Amino acid sequence: MNLEAAELPRQILVRSHWQDINLGDVAHTIGMLSVLKRFIPSARVIIWPWTRFTDEIRDWVLRRFPSAVIVEGSIESALSNPDEPENAKLLNAFMTSDLFLHASGPATLAWADMAMFKKLTGKPFGVCGVTYGLYGIPERQTLSEAAFVYFRDSRSLSKARADGVSPTAIGFTPDVAFAFDMTDDERATSYLRSAGLEEGRYLCCIPRLRATQFWLVPRKQTPFNPEKHQRNELMKAHDHAQLLNAIIEVVRSTNFKVLVCPEDETQIAVGKEMLIDPLPADVRGNVVWRDRFWMPDEALAVYKRSAGLFGNEMHSPILCIGNGVPAIVCHSADTSTKGFMWQDIGLGQWLFDLDVPADYEQIIPAVLSMISDPDDARANALTAKAKVWSHYAEMGEMIQKTLNSTTVKPSN
Repeated sequence: MNLEAAELPRQILVRSHWQDINLGDVAHTIGMLSVLKRFIPSARVIIWPWTRFTDEIRDWVLRRFPSAVIVEGSIESALSNPDEPENAKLLNAFMTSDLFLHASGPATLAWADMAMFKKLTGKPFGVCGVTYGLYGIPERQTLSEAAFVYFRDSRSLSKARADGVSPTAIGFTPDVAFAFDMTDDERATSYLRSAGLEEGRYLCCIPRLRATQFWLVPRKQTPFNPEKHQRNELMKAHDHAQLLNAIIEVVRSTNFKVLVCPEDETQIAVGKEMLIDPLPADVRGNVVWRDRFWMPDEALAVYKRSAGLFGNEMHSPILCIGNGVPAIVCHSADTSTKGFMWQDIGLGQWLFDLDVPADYEQIIPAVLSMISDPDDARANALTAKAKVWSHYAEMGEMIQKTLNSTTVKPSN
């Protein structure tokens, strides 16, 4: 190890924050910075959000990591108009950073920015937990030029290898959102009190349609997609039947309540339509509908006070397992391979395929087991958390190794 290089502060440019309507996409940035803080504590970290930070999110990120620097804009704009203040700040960060890190996300969305970084600076870039092969992104060649690429599920890793993706180092590391560690305990306590939920005496449930209805979120400016809407309408009753029946069974057979809550903004209405409105009268009084969106720190604080979570989403379960809370994932053929992450971290017993009858028929027993055997459920969650962090440690070593291989900055 080059001790001189390791001791000098190095600068890392982190590309993250792909959108802000989903808890996971907000949590990715904090998770990535938490991993860096643990394994590369002396690094100077610059955050370059894909979607501009709102004032709330900017303040929130800096509250957790006050020394982080934030730059915004596009590198194309910065190169064409370098004197504009925002562009100048981005361009300086781009050219002076020792390493470009692509944080976890649905795909290698910033593949072109990574390629430009290597072209303009000659310095390395790496990818920290993405799914491979989505949205028609031409990522294969760029990924092969990386210092390292970690995919967040084994299916992505296998597919990338089969496609000839060959960076210097390639492997598996779970989504960095597992490392999210912020909680808004005051707000969570207030919410639980107002909702009549007692700590440790409720489960959380997350609805999800086959395709996210981005067209319902004005700021996304996404056109209505009739094919995806039709698919949602066709499958929504099927996809929520087991969740609905699990809620009914929990309320009728135990003294636990259930909180139906959203992972993204569009799921507030979905939860009411599919999981609240159909409830029998004798169950309805013990089920709470979260009627507004929340930041992941409040959500996590509520999850941590629960007995566990189940549903059709992915990142709320990720936040749970990352903090030792049991969580069940239901996925389908219409979602990406990220669900197989649950098998990869040893939680295959909590992963259910909504398109396989033998799988979805086991959802209700699995939900009830979180209540009947809470010690075992917590132990499983903590074992998976430890496995996640063992992978983060390997990735941290690779990040440090890559930093050490770059040219050492001269002392001032």
